Amino acid sequence: MEARVVGKTKSAGFQFGIRRTFPVSREEAWAFLLSPEGLRLWLGELASLDLQIKGTYETKEGTTGEIRVAKLHEQLRLTWRKADWDKPSTYQIRLLDAGEGKTTVAFHQEQLSGPHERENAKRRLEAAMAVLSGKFS
Repeated sequence: MEARVVGKTKSAGFQFGIRRTFPVSREEAWAFLLSPEGLRLWLGELASLDLQIKGTYETKEGTTGEIRVAKLHEQLRLTWRKADWDKPSTYQIRLLDAGEGKTTVAFHQEQLSGPHERENAKRRLEAAMAVLSGKFS
């Protein structure tokens, strides 16, 4: 029997996900996450993100990708590829109604190449959640 490796799945390679609930509406969370300040947290340095399906982006750091799903105030799914990567990962943000003016923000990244990239995603997304905690508290 093969030993289980943390963060590795049979179908999506290595992955990492994190979620937190904040005292803001989905509209407020969405607006911030798509602002230049918010984009810098989870995507990279980018003035704006065109949410057209199959629309592409490139951050100042050289990360590129394509929009796959864009549901207003609810979900973004896109590819995310650093300049030195052979293939892109899949990145998703979901905003879930948590009742009475609260929203759960969930980040999930899959198809990462290995444990090192999973650890990098974990650090980056935990840091983004820490900033959101300060912003929305």
